[in-house]
Amino acid sequence: MGEVIEINGPIVTIRQPGIHNGEQVRIGELGLIGEVIHLREKNALVQVYESTESLRPGEQVTGLGHPLSVELGPGLLGQIFDGVQRPLNKIMQLSGTNITRGLRVDALDRDKKWHFIPHETLAVGNPVRGGCILGTVQETESIQHRIMSPPDCKGEIIEHAPEGDYTIEEIIARVKTVSGSVTELKMYHRWPVRIPRPYYSHANTDEPLITGQRILDTFFPLVKGGKAAVPGPFGAGKTMVQQQIARWANADIVLYVGCGERGNEMVDILQSFPKLKDPHSGRSLMERTFLVANTSNMPVVAREASINVGVTMAEYYRDQGYDVVMVADSTSRWAEALREVAGRLGQMPVEEGYPAYLASRLAAFYERAGKVNTLSGKQGSVSLIGAVSPPGGDFSEPVTSHTKEIIRTFWALSKPLADARHYPSVSWLDSFTSYAERVSQWWSDNVNPQWSTRREQALALLSESDELERIVNLVGPEALSSAQRWVLESSVLIKEAVLQQSALDPVDSYCSPQKQFSLLELMLRYHDAGVELINLGVPVEQLIELPFSTELKRLKSSVSNDDLQAFETLADKIRKKFDVMRAEYSQQREPV
Repeated sequence: MGEVIEINGPIVTIRQPGIHNGEQVRIGELGLIGEVIHLREKNALVQVYESTESLRPGEQVTGLGHPLSVELGPGLLGQIFDGVQRPLNKIMQLSGTNITRGLRVDALDRDKKWHFIPHETLAVGNPVRGGCILGTVQETESIQHRIMSPPDCKGEIIEHAPEGDYTIEEIIARVKTVSGSVTELKMYHRWPVRIPRPYYSHANTDEPLITGQRILDTFFPLVKGGKAAVPGPFGAGKTMVQQQIARWANADIVLYVGCGERGNEMVDILQSFPKLKDPHSGRSLMERTFLVANTSNMPVVAREASINVGVTMAEYYRDQGYDVVMVADSTSRWAEALREVAGRLGQMPVEEGYPAYLASRLAAFYERAGKVNTLSGKQGSVSLIGAVSPPGGDFSEPVTSHTKEIIRTFWALSKPLADARHYPSVSWLDSFTSYAERVSQWWSDNVNPQWSTRREQALALLSESDELERIVNLVGPEALSSAQRWVLESSVLIKEAVLQQSALDPVDSYCSPQKQFSLLELMLRYHDAGVELINLGVPVEQLIELPFSTELKRLKSSVSNDDLQAFETLADKIRKKFDVMRAEYSQQREPV
């Protein structure tokens, strides 16, 4: 037993002989949960994940003998946890709408029975090592949960349970370790959240993470196992972009971590997600989703824990051979928690008051992304997508600038685009990706070999349009040639018909890769045909007055993903009209 010496907000100084750095503790009569973060002679500093109001010096402290860890086993999917993996639905049953401090709730249900089917290798005398699949249970209708031995397990099976129904506390196997001791294996185990789960090796990946959002998939793609950031000022639509990714991404498992975000936004997510249907299976989206909710009014240091809690659970499903997407909203709030704790510890502040280790903490988080060859012999991936909230939209501030150096896909949100009701407000000028070359083969094999060429042409057209708009703002449209005015018209068409996408439209909310390319291809063919006609002498005003522009802009919401023939129908209609114009102006240019 130890005792409280001093209280400084969420930082508590305790005296307890034999305490270890990183160890979890229970503090005071309420049993507040905390973690040792610094040892100083006989004293230790503890960051407490709950409010320390009414805590007094002299109250007792108990070390739990293990670091901050999470329970990993069947029953995670469909759940909503707080920042230290306590299920909110159980908390509400016990304490109502307010979380009682010191409340002890198991992350996984101890009473529910799961139908366990042993793996064929689970036999007496067989060797077992870390990450071996012991058997399976059907966690949800959509996901089969693979029960694995803990990563540090190694030995020989001396006894195992037959097929049947078991709780997670019942023993399913006994292993004789190399030291001669006997280890009992259950359907769950614990793992420290600050230690990445081990794997054999990194695996190469060129498969894109399809989100159904055209500007993300077609223009700035992300691979499965990649790392991306969504920076943007207040009101630019970060949460909506991340919700769309969580809803439509072609991953097996989706984890949404709300870190320090406003409570009303999290309530909207918690209420809407259970009502959504998985577009890939037609079943409830929550069957392959779980959430970590840590709102801005919750204790600040729990934000710092929530990110690590989330990524550890994501790695656990990766180790089972699944593709996992983790959305963190937002890493800026997480960084602010680091800043506050560092200030209370008296650490030297650097850029804008953030601690000197901000960049290394960000890198340590994002480096847990990747596609790997797991200990079980399967391949799995964790894709990390973090929102960043730079004050005033300043992308040069520390969190955004350090994140930009680490990630490989940057979906920069623009406040002017959001104010103009252009959603998603991803800037095609400020965003970038380094995965385009890697995913080009997938697009070539599964959609169209021209994907890479057309993507580059569209980006060049948008960039040229931006330069021309600056000229127009300075000297007026009269300074532009007909070809340049057509570039402006074509870029507006691409922006409105391809880049804009409504999350509320039942047809346009999700766009398949085939429809994405068909839309872009039709817009660029329309542009190319117009360039040809202008070169023949057709006035650009005549092209602008054609009624096709309106029809092209309606395609995204009027044509479903399964009715791509409609694109060819409209293309034929446009071609016939252009053929007539081409013949007319070709005759005029022929010498008499």
